[in-house]
Amino acid sequence: MEVKIFKELTTEAKMIRTKVFMEEQGFHNEFDEKDRISIHIVLFELSKPVATCRIYYSGERQCYVIGRLAVLMDYRGKDVGSRLLKLAEKEIVDRNGKVAELSAQARASAFYEKNGYFSLKDVYVDEGCPHVWMRKELK
Repeated sequence: MEVKIFKELTTEAKMIRTKVFMEEQGFHNEFDEKDRISIHIVLFELSKPVATCRIYYSGERQCYVIGRLAVLMDYRGKDVGSRLLKLAEKEIVDRNGKVAELSAQARASAFYEKNGYFSLKDVYVDEGCPHVWMRKELK
């Protein structure tokens, strides 16, 4: 797999997020102002975009936030998500970040726990879907 890092939201990242979050999961407010301040990571398999996420620094949270991690259906269960998460963490460390946080769909929290994240507080609802803030100290 090939990884590409962009300073803007690309059509490849938009396509993956639209397919996963809007078409499959029914979210409406997928794109927001944080896309403009984010670094976007896209994984490609034989030139086909298959997974994406974004990272940005949150002054409010005083750490980097990983968000909008999405893997196309045909590539799930093949460690693509874990690989993408590790790439995002490396980008944060390369920017001298020591902590990563993310807002996980509650149903995906076990995936993040498997990758070293822990829940920060109670579950909250965003667009009708239960979410939880999670955190990981990076090395």
